[in-house]
Amino acid sequence: MRIFDPHIHMTSRTTDDYQAMHAAGVRAVVEPAFWLGQPRTSPESFYDYFDALLGWEPYRAAQFGIQHFCTIALNPKEANDPRCTPVLDQLDRYLAKDRVVAVGEIGYDSMTPEEDEALARQLQLAVEHGLPALVHTPHRDKAAGTRRTLDVVRESGIAPELVLLDHLNELTVGMALDSGCWAGFSIYPKTKMSEDRMVEILQAHGTERVLVNSAADWGSSDPLKTRKTADAMLAAGFDEDTVDRVMWRNPVAFYGQSGRLDLDEPKPDDASSFQGNSIRRGGE
Repeated sequence: MRIFDPHIHMTSRTTDDYQAMHAAGVRAVVEPAFWLGQPRTSPESFYDYFDALLGWEPYRAAQFGIQHFCTIALNPKEANDPRCTPVLDQLDRYLAKDRVVAVGEIGYDSMTPEEDEALARQLQLAVEHGLPALVHTPHRDKAAGTRRTLDVVRESGIAPELVLLDHLNELTVGMALDSGCWAGFSIYPKTKMSEDRMVEILQAHGTERVLVNSAADWGSSDPLKTRKTADAMLAAGFDEDTVDRVMWRNPVAFYGQSGRLDLDEPKPDDASSFQGNSIRRGGE
C-alpha cells in the first residue's frame, strides 16, 4: 500500500514517527505552515520556520525514504496579530520555491476582518503564482465558516479545482464538493474525524476530490491515521484500487497542479548532512 499524507505537521513529530510512517506505506507528505502554539513575536521567526520547511525537514524525511513538500502562508490565527502580518509582504519569494506545492494554511480561525483580508490577499497570491490553495475551515461554527470561506473563494477568481477545503465534517462535505473544490478530512484520535466516520462519508459521497490526512501536530494526534483509515476502508468493503485513489492518486492529482511534485523515492545517504547537521547520533 502506498500513502501520500496531504497534511501533516512533521516539525512537531520525531524521527521515530518517520520510521513508523514509512513502514506503514507513507512515501510522500505535505507539511502546511501553521501556528506553532507559542505566539510568534516578529515576521523574522516565520522566515526561519519557512526555511526549515524547505530545508531541514525534507532532509530529515528523506533519511526514511519519504518525499517531503510544504505549503507556505500566514496562518489564520496569527493573521490577527499585527506583529505577524508583515510576513504577507515577503511570501512571494517563498512561494517561488520548488518544494512549495500550495499556498496554505489560509482561511479562518475566529472569522475576523483581519482574517478576511489575509485570506483574500493570499488567495490572490495563489492566483498570481499559479498554485493551489490549502484552506483551513474554522473549528468553531464550522458550517457558517465554510460558507463564508466559499464566498471569499468565489470572489477571488481562483479556479475551484485549485482549492482544498480542509478539516471538513459531515456538515460541510456536501457544500465543499458541490462548489467544485476538493474536500479534506483530518483523522484524529479524539477530535475532528475518526476512521469509521470517514468511511461513512466516503460511502455516502464517493471518493472523487476527497483527501484524507492525519494532520498530526504537537497535540493528541497520530501520524498513522492515514494507514488506519485505509485499513478501515478495506474492512468496509472498498477495494484496493479505491483505497489507492483516496490515499495516493487524489493527493497527487491535487498537489500535482503546482507542477512541483517529484515523487521519486529519495535515497538516504548515511554520510549526508544538512548544512553540517545530521539526524545521526553517537555511533549510528
